[in-house]
Amino acid sequence: MPLELSEFPEEVQVAFFMFSLLPDHYEGMSGVYMGKYWDGIEYFFSLYGIVDPKTVFYIMKMYESIIVAHRADKAEQQRKVEERKAKSGGKSYAHKVTG
Repeated sequence: MPLELSEFPEEVQVAFFMFSLLPDHYEGMSGVYMGKYWDGIEYFFSLYGIVDPKTVFYIMKMYESIIVAHRADKAEQQRKVEERKAKSGGKSYAHKVTG
């Protein structure tokens, strides 16, 4: 059963919220997810009056590394699927032969 956000400590909840405010960063041509743009983090910390920005930032960076690794694994799986399709000659058709 997945955890609810309210089950996490307050610092983790704040880190998830702050992480969601930052824009995503994708590599130009390939569209690979590179993480977040961290330029505005100080602004958001001061805007929301974050008491312990060091801890919140640490949690955010840990979360980002998990997300980047997950998306890279997903992209690798998709690449392998497409590679298998290409090796098998493209689309596969199932024909029902009776007779």
